[in-house]
Amino acid sequence: MDWAEVTAIATSILAIGLLGGFAAAVFAAQQAKETRRSREAQMASEFFRRWNDDALVETRRLVARFKSADELRDAFAAYVAADAPEAYVLYRELDYFEQLAALERWGAFDLELIKLLLGRTLVDRWEMWRPAVHEALGPGVYPLFEGLVEKLRRELDGPERAAGP
Repeated sequence: MDWAEVTAIATSILAIGLLGGFAAAVFAAQQAKETRRSREAQMASEFFRRWNDDALVETRRLVARFKSADELRDAFAAYVAADAPEAYVLYRELDYFEQLAALERWGAFDLELIKLLLGRTLVDRWEMWRPAVHEALGPGVYPLFEGLVEKLRRELDGPERAAGP
């Protein structure tokens, strides 16, 4: 028995086993990535379905009545001050976007997915809401919504325009 041959055979078997283990690890990583993407797609589908639920449609109709951010600001501030039912209808949209931002920060939604589905619309929506939120509730309220908009601005406009007005 030649120990060199035994060593060569053992080394070959070890190399094949190592290669198989590496291939299995790569396959498992790909499966995990696909599972995450599938879960994310399901969550996104459910979350964005809510956008067309009756409650948020009612909110969007109410927001659409205001022709400018200033009109929305004045009305929202008055609704909040009076504790009017309209304030709670309008809170729905703000809460929806704050929840979206929380899910993105937590890692449940990928920023690229949000950019593809909402992109500039989300930025524009914050620009409509920002004066109303600041007037009625103060700066720093809905910080996740605002932060998500800043991330999207950097993605959409590049760093030179990300600061906003």
